[in-house]
Amino acid sequence: MPYRARVEVRLKPGHSDPEGETTARSLRELAYPVETVAVSKTYTIIIKAESKDNAESITEEICRRLLANPTKDDYEFQVEQAE
Repeated sequence: MPYRARVEVRLKPGHSDPEGETTARSLRELAYPVETVAVSKTYTIIIKAESKDNAESITEEICRRLLANPTKDDYEFQVEQAE
């Protein structure tokens, strides 16, 4: 059965985010009242799995092995049945 995993990977607090800082500065120059911008990546993954629990387990492993660097990244994900 197909499941859709939506994974968000972002920098842990205290890590430099040059892309977010540049974006915030550019938005302020355009007169937007922006204090900070944080950049994150979102992945949408379709997984063939026997159950939602199995799809969540696979997603967790994907995050740990490839999508997130545990030294600098935090991640969270949601898994739902794909339509």
